[in-house]
Amino acid sequence: MHEAIVIREAGSADLEVILHHRRAMFHEMGHTDATGMEAMLTTARTYYALGLRDGSYRGWLALDGTGRVVGGGGVGLIRWPPHPQYPHPQRATIFNVYTEPEARRRGVARRLMQVMIEWCREQEFPWVHLHASEYGRPLYEAMGFAPTNEMRLPLL
Repeated sequence: MHEAIVIREAGSADLEVILHHRRAMFHEMGHTDATGMEAMLTTARTYYALGLRDGSYRGWLALDGTGRVVGGGGVGLIRWPPHPQYPHPQRATIFNVYTEPEARRRGVARRLMQVMIEWCREQEFPWVHLHASEYGRPLYEAMGFAPTNEMRLPLL
């Protein structure tokens, strides 16, 4: 039986933990260029610090029975033009879902996802979006996420 995992909302004091998760997530996905990683973290530090202050980023952390953070994730709120199927003026996007290696296969990511999805429901978002890594895709699909028709054009 797995130990109890407690989920709590993240605050400004948790910025370094959020940045650690972001770095570790990208590193495990194969992004090992130190220069690119540092540039990303510099910009991310500003983005998450501001988002945690103004509410445009809502984060959650998973704690094990000793109170140690073993995972996290968050929802970014982006101004978005409403349309007939999506009348909300913001788009909710899940970011940074990460579980420390020693805590994997215990339902940590699933619990975080459940909390974030429920928060999005409470805010009356019609949809919630995310970009899936190969590691997270099976969980997200099992929770009902499906591919969309979003496209992108590389500019750099």
